[in-house]
Amino acid sequence: MKITTIRAIAHAAPAPDMRGEGRNYCYVKVETDEGLHGWGEATCGSLAVVPMVQELGAGLIGENAFAIELLWQRMYHCSHNIRGGVIHMAALSGIDMALWDLKGKALGVPVYELLGGAVRDNLWCYGRFDGPSPDAAMQHARRSLAEGYTALKGDPFVGRGSYLHSEALDAAVETILAVREAVGPNVEILIEAHGRLSLESATRFASAVRPARPFFIEEPLVPEDLEGLSILRSRTAIPLATGERLLTKWAFAPLLERRLVDIVQPDPAHAGGLTELRKIAAMAEAHHVWMQPHNPYGPVNTLAAAHLNATLPNFMIMELIMEAGMHDWFGQILTTPFPSPRDGYFPVPTAPGLGLDINEDVLAGLPPAREAHPSSYLRHARVNSLQGNSWS
Repeated sequence: MKITTIRAIAHAAPAPDMRGEGRNYCYVKVETDEGLHGWGEATCGSLAVVPMVQELGAGLIGENAFAIELLWQRMYHCSHNIRGGVIHMAALSGIDMALWDLKGKALGVPVYELLGGAVRDNLWCYGRFDGPSPDAAMQHARRSLAEGYTALKGDPFVGRGSYLHSEALDAAVETILAVREAVGPNVEILIEAHGRLSLESATRFASAVRPARPFFIEEPLVPEDLEGLSILRSRTAIPLATGERLLTKWAFAPLLERRLVDIVQPDPAHAGGLTELRKIAAMAEAHHVWMQPHNPYGPVNTLAAAHLNATLPNFMIMELIMEAGMHDWFGQILTTPFPSPRDGYFPVPTAPGLGLDINEDVLAGLPPAREAHPSSYLRHARVNSLQGNSWS
């Protein structure tokens, strides 16, 4: 089975996401001389990924679509200079994902069967507790509990301004303690910080929220700060997670070798597709570290993560954002039903391939728009400067 066409299709979400921001999504379609096709996702926050998919794809025309590892190596080593950046890796990941989908469809089996077979039928997943105030976060948490979730994740720092400032930290701590009070002792609370904190502010925050018994703190520091993670790990007993902005097994190797975190979070659409995430998962397992693939994107990435999670001995929990107004539009772009979580678990898809197909006519009616994701660091540094806040 030979590859005949590889295309990237970008589109804007039908509605703003749960933060009220715009986002473009990018899907990759691989077609073959036998009339079969596969879908992948290369969403990464930049439309620059579209020509990168076209460039990488042009080098694969006429190749055996089943030779996924060989094609991965060719795409990764395509140039001495561009290797490994997020645009390159997102394009590679989307093509890789589409090749797995294609192969599963051609063989009539779900992708998890190609990855060694499932070790579970349902995937523990989490809801959300985000909100601009403690009361709003508590209400959000209660809604998620009513939907059956037993674990909730939220970002208590949203809209707080500078995250090194004492007032911002105190407000975030207040939110976490309020959510714990709202959900009781038997629901897991996951905290994401998006790398906003310094070592000292992360230390203070971890100490203050310890009574809430967080399940983990995600990306407390920027992912490159391995020394900072090492020091923070020595200062807190709260489990740490990171990895959504790390690409390839080579970036995860030092993190794992030094056991700096308890959970790694590579993104299927960024870190190298299913081919690379399998290897990262095996490395993590060898170091007694859990896996929770990052997944705030579209339906293709979600189902790719589900197939991978189904096969991993060291899978911990699934990121699944099904908030109204953000991902309730999956059904609009798919020609196949999208699974729904039930009682806090996401069912492992059983249809051939990844278990989906996309309506290209619908995508054509959703042309990409300008991304509305300014740097949170620069935005909040600007707020801090204008307000004359003190730093601590």
